Amino acid sequence: MTTPFIGKQEYFGGIGSIPYEGPASDNPLSFKYYDAKKKIGDKTMAEHLRFAVCYWHSFCNAGHDPFGPGTRRYPWDVPATPMARAEARMDAAFEFFTKLGVPYYCFHDIDMAPDDDDIATYERQLKQLVGMAKERQQATGMKLLWGTANLFAHPRYMNGAATNPDFAVVARAAVQVRAALEATVELGGGNYVFWGGREGYASLHNTQMKRELDHFARFLTAARDYGRSIGFKGNFLIEPKPMEPMNHQYDFDSSTVVGFLKQHGLDKDFKLNIEANHATLSGHTFEHDLQVASDHGLLGSIDANRGNAQNGWDTDQFPSDLYDTVGAMLVVLRQGGLEPGGLNFDAKVRRESTDAEDLFIAHIGGMDSFARGLEVAHALLTQSPLEGWRKDRYATFDSGEGLAFAQGKLGLDDLRTYALGHGEPAQRSGKQERYENLLNQYLIRA
Repeated sequence: MTTPFIGKQEYFGGIGSIPYEGPASDNPLSFKYYDAKKKIGDKTMAEHLRFAVCYWHSFCNAGHDPFGPGTRRYPWDVPATPMARAEARMDAAFEFFTKLGVPYYCFHDIDMAPDDDDIATYERQLKQLVGMAKERQQATGMKLLWGTANLFAHPRYMNGAATNPDFAVVARAAVQVRAALEATVELGGGNYVFWGGREGYASLHNTQMKRELDHFARFLTAARDYGRSIGFKGNFLIEPKPMEPMNHQYDFDSSTVVGFLKQHGLDKDFKLNIEANHATLSGHTFEHDLQVASDHGLLGSIDANRGNAQNGWDTDQFPSDLYDTVGAMLVVLRQGGLEPGGLNFDAKVRRESTDAEDLFIAHIGGMDSFARGLEVAHALLTQSPLEGWRKDRYATFDSGEGLAFAQGKLGLDDLRTYALGHGEPAQRSGKQERYENLLNQYLIRA
């Protein structure tokens, strides 16, 4: 990307391209750690992190909550018609993308184009806006990280979409997925995401769970087949979340989704898009859900945000905890990267943050947090004793009877014979504090 995209009007006047100024800078509209061209190992920061901005929170969410309407008055919401507002929103989005300097963006179908109950109108409007987005991508060099369909907001989906007990609703959901897949292919998207916002149940009293899960698998299979038939070569991604809005959602966490995909033979085409706030809502850490997905070869992409430990819901705050970002990047680096996935900021500025610059400041902070996390994680893996310590802890499985057990060559009788010959095992410290201190040591280095 070169110069910022400016459409019919400038929506973020007074803010230019965000520069890298280094840790000593006090300029809130500059990067302190994210230097896109800086080499970390054999890749640049931009190649490692593959940052994306989400369309929905950044340009559609005005700060409303259950207790009141939105607090931000977006100038792109001023035009009189839904299509005119959508076009203005797109201009604002591409201006923001290019001024911030991210290479990617993500969208739901009805973020980009107005929704409509009439199928022909919905499809026509989406195609028109996709055409505009393609022109702006060509003009700016921006790319689409992934597309998706919003199958949770409309009242028709109150009982789910692919798992709905009414076949007519399942068929209507397919309309949106089909259109969103076509949009993703047209825009060169590398991935396509399914977030089952209402794929679950509110009560087991009125639910046939196995039947709904079977229907979910059939729906995903049909989507995969259609996507491949129109030339989509990227990853299909499922984004786990345990609950909210439903009492229980079927894609509860990484382990649940991995088991579901393998049960239904979908693990060759589908991977996981892990969101930090969803992981913590399921009772895990962000790093845990990443590690589970990665261990199965199914970590495809990341929604970068954080929750609030004092709140029991999905607050979608911008990431700022360096322990989280270091832990995440350790998982990513150990698996060799995220491509064709990336780090999408599925996060929203706080309801009280109402200035145009706040959207930039929030993204700058998130990008810096992950850039610093990348630097620290890389140093831990290449300069510190961390990996050697981890390997040594399991050294008894690298040779002799331990290796034979790991290879499936020993049964319980063999294990008993070994135990009889070696007596009570020696106590081995887990050295947890040493690992934690090592992370801190590298985290505070300049």
